[in-house]
Amino acid sequence: MNGQASVLFDAPGPRARLRNNILTLLAAIAVAAVLYVIYARFAEKGQFDGQIWKPFADPFTWTEYIIPGLLGTLKAAGLGAVFALIFGAVFGLARLSDHRWIRVPAGAVVETFRAIPLLLLIFFLFYLAPSVLGGGDYTLIALVAGLTLYNGSVLAEVVRAGVRAVPRGQSEAAYAIGLRKNQVMRLVLLPQAVTAMMPAIVSQLVVLLKDTALGYIIAYVDLLNYGFKIIPAVNFGSLIPAAIVIGVIYVGLNMVLSALATWLEKRSRRSRKTTAGPIVPPGAVAVGDTVAAVD
Repeated sequence: MNGQASVLFDAPGPRARLRNNILTLLAAIAVAAVLYVIYARFAEKGQFDGQIWKPFADPFTWTEYIIPGLLGTLKAAGLGAVFALIFGAVFGLARLSDHRWIRVPAGAVVETFRAIPLLLLIFFLFYLAPSVLGGGDYTLIALVAGLTLYNGSVLAEVVRAGVRAVPRGQSEAAYAIGLRKNQVMRLVLLPQAVTAMMPAIVSQLVVLLKDTALGYIIAYVDLLNYGFKIIPAVNFGSLIPAAIVIGVIYVGLNMVLSALATWLEKRSRRSRKTTAGPIVPPGAVAVGDTVAAVD
């Protein structure tokens, strides 16, 4: 068999390579044409004039608007990530319980909050909080609670799948040497499952970071709120530049988180061996050893 052949398909021949190169060239030309049309329309509307980009060269815009908004986004994402991981670990392990009175309610909670749209959940919590807790600003609480319940439910399934991905022989060997179930879970299954779950966990945390932008709907003061509401209101005509700048910052945040995840996964795999493969969360696609989120 040809050394270039894949387990999924044979290596392309000369005609196939020529056809692929032609299609690639045509696709590149089409993308370039679309980008040029966008650029021309923006230039026609004056979106590249220095005057509307000037606010982003002013340190005041960054210190008073963008950085505080970024800190608000990171605050919501950090709290949501911590609570979602705790929620996911607790309910994921609860769904593996041998006791039906623990397993069934945990499954009902996870399936319920996975099924509710996140935006609807945030709205519900935002309008429910004043009725229960009295008057006050509950934007952060509603956003973090919504992120926790939704993403925590997805992570609960990741935890359950990660533990089940460890071959049964691992637990059988642990029981054979006299370990109890909690010891088997803590000392044998979870250490191996964490390595397999790492790509899926990080993929979901990237989704959580992007979902913080939904706080804009309830007027939570975050990066999106400053970028699309406050900055354009202060600097008329800067909506498109603000969208570009805010978008670049979001891309940078996700790239940093993904790079950190890759480093943690490599370090985990070096220090801990596992026989379980990577876990794919709901709404994601596995490609090799990586997991890509799909919104």
